[in-house]
Amino acid sequence: MGDLPATLVRSGPAVAAGYSLIGAIVFLGGIGYALDGWLETSPWFLLGGLLLGLVVGFYELAKTMWQP
Repeated sequence: MGDLPATLVRSGPAVAAGYSLIGAIVFLGGIGYALDGWLETSPWFLLGGLLLGLVVGFYELAKTMWQP
């Protein structure tokens, strides 16, 4: 159990990257959903927001995981 704090510290960036991925998808998907409701263009802005959220989220994930 003496190694638990070190393991938690090392896993911090991975947890943050996972939340960044989910947050980007939810945030940009929500913006797309709101734009679809406002402009009555369903589902195009939602799909675009989700796709953009995936790209941004995976970019942040890769940037965090491949830091030297």
